[in-house]
Amino acid sequence: MASYTEIKTDSQRSLAHSNRDAWQQRSRRKISPNTNPPDFFVKLLEPADIRLNGDRPWDIRVHNPKLYKRVLRHGSIGFGEAYMEGWWDCDRLDEMFTRLLGAGISQNVSGVMRLKMALGALNYRLFNFQSIKRAFHVGEHHYDIGNDLYRRMLDPLMNYSCGYWAEADSLDDAQIAKLDLACRKLKLEPGMKLLDIGCGWGAMALHAARHYGVEVTGVTVSREQKKWADELTKDLPVDIELMDYRSLTGQYDRIVSIGMFEHVGVKNYRTYFRKAADLLTDDGLFLLHTIGDERRSHAPEPFIHKYIFPNGKIPSRREINDTSFGLLRLEDWHNFGPDYDRTLMAWANNAQAAWPELGDRYDTRFRRMWMYYLHSCAGFFRSRKGQLWQLVFSKPDNRNEYRSLR
Repeated sequence: MASYTEIKTDSQRSLAHSNRDAWQQRSRRKISPNTNPPDFFVKLLEPADIRLNGDRPWDIRVHNPKLYKRVLRHGSIGFGEAYMEGWWDCDRLDEMFTRLLGAGISQNVSGVMRLKMALGALNYRLFNFQSIKRAFHVGEHHYDIGNDLYRRMLDPLMNYSCGYWAEADSLDDAQIAKLDLACRKLKLEPGMKLLDIGCGWGAMALHAARHYGVEVTGVTVSREQKKWADELTKDLPVDIELMDYRSLTGQYDRIVSIGMFEHVGVKNYRTYFRKAADLLTDDGLFLLHTIGDERRSHAPEPFIHKYIFPNGKIPSRREINDTSFGLLRLEDWHNFGPDYDRTLMAWANNAQAAWPELGDRYDTRFRRMWMYYLHSCAGFFRSRKGQLWQLVFSKPDNRNEYRSLR
């Protein structure tokens, strides 16, 4: 992703964009869209009711027949990169991915792809890709690409996590409802000290300090997020630090972490929960808001890992239980995964409408990558393969009664 945004001058950027777009147009003109697809792919997609070169919104229109070999050799990352390069199109990517994931198509991969997946998982098990030295990688790669895009895609408070749509009719209302739900679950009271691990652009810190009278310390690994959060909360008792969570010290009455655990990595889960337990007062509460997966994966999804969130991995239910056990007591587990589908579609609609305003800041390849990312994630939640969990923890010796709320 960074390579698309590092072109130094306007003339260089304009030339690079025009050359790439012209190449994509020439590539499409050379290929007949009526080329018959291989029977293997036709049958592979039948359980998902997706047709190749069909006319329904979720059907795949193939512009380059090399797509089939590319997918066989490179799997999901080849499929995604081919979309970025204009080799295929689909009017409703979100619905296509919902059908693919719901039918379990990704499980029917070739032997070569199984071997590559196994090697990737082994590599992830052997090495810690979320070490302290690499902690700022995701901030630089993803969150620092430019506040201009996020400002147009997200709500005014720049929440980049799932909203709570139980009684909301808009993205703005859903995000405020999410923030307030977390504050109420934490039972915040004036004068408390709240730690926000992975504070993003400062929305939670702002809401908690302004409406609940608490002092907030927020930490982020993104310089762009820190600059925005500092300005957003400058008149409130909020301190935003550019640092990794493992460097934190002190004691806090409450801890919240929204949309950050996905970057922690399985090798660091126990370290993460131990750090939270060490930072929490004896009668404190800790709320964890994270994407979740029922099944246990051993490596990141290849496309998301390469282009969106390097080294990120979605935790499973068992991984959270096993690595927090003995350090923290689970008080409440709340799943509202379908709300992420609505959140992602709102982001996708905002991003699509914003491209003309952004000029040539992001080229066609980047735009296609970004829309592929948002719609594929929407399909992940709509198919119910993806979950969104809010968990509340306390210290094991805390004798205070906790009553959950929604």
